Amino acid sequence: MSEKLGRVRRMWHLLEPLHAVLYYAPEAVAEAAALGYRTDERWPGYFAWRAAPLGEADAGRVADTFYSFSPAMVSEYVPAVWSVASPGAVLAARTRAVDRAYRKLLGDAVGGPELREAAALVRRVAEAADTADRPLAAANAALPWPQEPHLVLWQAATVLREHRGDGHLVALVEAGLDPVESLVSFAAVGAARPEVFASRGWSDAEWRAARQRLVERGLLDRGGVATEAARALRAEVERRTDEAAADPWRVLGEAERERLVELLGPLWVAAIGSGMLPSETTLGIGKV
Repeated sequence: MSEKLGRVRRMWHLLEPLHAVLYYAPEAVAEAAALGYRTDERWPGYFAWRAAPLGEADAGRVADTFYSFSPAMVSEYVPAVWSVASPGAVLAARTRAVDRAYRKLLGDAVGGPELREAAALVRRVAEAADTADRPLAAANAALPWPQEPHLVLWQAATVLREHRGDGHLVALVEAGLDPVESLVSFAAVGAARPEVFASRGWSDAEWRAARQRLVERGLLDRGGVATEAARALRAEVERRTDEAAADPWRVLGEAERERLVELLGPLWVAAIGSGMLPSETTLGIGKV
């Protein structure tokens, strides 16, 4: 990995936990419950929170843009989530959820100059992102900017997170990896345990069939272990993902990027140290 792309990945590592607070914070669970969503599992709220910028998207649209989820699983929740609350109501509730969660998580830092500075820098990067053919990034970028700096920070982090994710899906398609093959191959190179990827709803039969297809391509051996070809392919996917995510960061000078790393550090520590985020996810942060 080049030094430039390494810096792009570092920024993703710093911002991802700040974005992901929405999906795990108790305040978000409370807001989802207030809307009428079941909270005995995380998925009704997750699909509503993440898909709401797309409007009343149907299951096919959500499955295409989220990519790694089984279409059968998506259909369990979408479009049913819109019969509980409209996308507009969901967007308002997610803003309240992030506001409450950040105030609890960050305390006095919410109103501090360092957070305002960080929010302004990340917003500049988000506004520089080309969202053409990046549906989730475009949908989030089209939302009005909030006034409070901590909410600006979250929205900017979300635009950049989805911008990277949209680019990642293109890299997977170019690598010839369908949604379930993407997960099987990622698990095989050690991004996370297969049990973690089971959260995406694929059946055992679908997982086995995908593994067999990868064996036939020479990407897995008969025991399901990644071959050197698989490791090279996955490394290329990650390189292309970093490359596709790099353009917006050019709006900041080197000193500004280093300053942003300094500013985000304590916020990252607060998010990771809260204990609310899982230690192992399907994103493979720190593993690839």
